[in-house]
Formats: sequence, C-alpha cells, structure tokens
Amino acid sequence: MARDGYRGTAARFYDVHAREFDRDGAAFYRRLASDADGPALELACGTGRVYLDLLRSGVDVDGLDRSADALSVLRENVDADGRSPTVWQADMTDFAVDREYALVYCPFNAVQHALTVGDQLALFRCVSDALAPGGRFVFDVFVPSFEVICEEYGDWETKSVRFDGEPHEFRTRTRIVDEVEQRFEVTNELRDADGNHLFEESFPLALLPKPHVGLLARLSPFDDWHVDGGFGGEPIADGDETQVWTLETAE
Repeated sequence: MARDGYRGTAARFYDVHAREFDRDGAAFYRRLASDADGPALELACGTGRVYLDLLRSGVDVDGLDRSADALSVLRENVDADGRSPTVWQADMTDFAVDREYALVYCPFNAVQHALTVGDQLALFRCVSDALAPGGRFVFDVFVPSFEVICEEYGDWETKSVRFDGEPHEFRTRTRIVDEVEQRFEVTNELRDADGNHLFEESFPLALLPKPHVGLLARLSPFDDWHVDGGFGGEPIADGDETQVWTLETAE
C-alpha cells in the first residue's frame, strides 16, 4: 500500500500521464488561484500538474504533498525553466503553515485520501487554520455512482502507453475493499514491452457522498459552504459526476 504517495518510477509516470485523467479541473483551479486576493496553497500538489502552471504565470502559490518522490519530479521540472517553488512534504491531515492564504485548494479527488472521519475533520481544521479571514477552501470529489461501482469496479482496465520513449502496458483497477467503512482501492501497474513489472501501487480512498461532506462541513470551523455539480458553477443535481465544494471562513 502506497501510504506515502507515488514513489520512484510511478511518480515519473504520473507526471507524464496525469493530464490524461483531468476533468477540466486544472483550468478551474488555475482561474481560482489567479483571481485570489492573496497567496494560494495547493494540497496534494504532486508533480506539479496545476502548481507549475500557476508558478510560471506569476501566481504566489505554495504546495504540499506527502510523496517526496513526486516533489522531486516537480523540482526537476521547475529547474528546467529556472523557477523557485515553495513546496514541502507534509500530510494534508496534519500540517501547519507560517503565512495566511486567501485560497487553499485540493484538486482531483485528493481529499478522498483522508480515510476516516477523524482524518477528514483534521484536514478541514488544518486548512481553516491556514486561511486568512474571508479565505476559501475549494476541492472536488466524485459523486459515487452505483452503476459505475456495480459495472466497472473490480475489473482491470488495460491500455498501451508510451513511457521513456518506449511502448508499455498500463493496468488499473478500482475495487471496493470495505463496504461498511465505504472505502475503495485503486491499483496501478506498469510493465515494459518484455513484461517486466516497473511498478505496482495501491491507494485506499474514501467514498464521499454529498451528505457526508455536508456533515463534515457542519462540524468544521468553516462559517459557510456550498457545493456545485461540476466546474461550471451550477447547483449540483442528480446525474452530476463531480462535487465541487467551497468552504469559507468569516471576514
């Protein structure tokens, strides 16, 4: 189980292929951070898919991630164009900062790595402590779909990809691992053309339906919150695939 995030070859592979999994979220968070009235902090910044675009455009943005290897890849990417990132290794359920942020954001389901209610509330408290008065915490998680879970979970999905200039086979599988605790696991594997395993990593995550996140918000230090059904700002409705939450502190 990869409790410390992507490691080694997996971090480099994620850096190359992460944009394939984007659901319009990267552009959404870039707009938010660019428009924020103060600095921004990205949770689970990884290899810099969102973070580096903001840094290169002059946004005052910091980042944290629990994967030391992912942050190493981010710094290598920055070295290529001479930028100076402010990123550090930390768990988003247990971190502290020495400045106040106008915006804290967490893209691409990463909040779901907080597995327990205790972890989730700790994350919300850490973010609240990091925000300036009137600051916002914005994140997205998917809407659990019974149809997708029943029809697709448990099966391996295999596709051919190019990595380091050579053809590889990438396999991924999502499966429910604890029905009572509402947890699932994503396993990723990469093999080269000769069938050699380059990495296999599994990540446990929490299913977070809208009522659950709403209760977390009520128990958190935040003063106001709302949820949209995607990145376009429309109220969430049946059939939406993405929950975009905005939690706000008082002025």
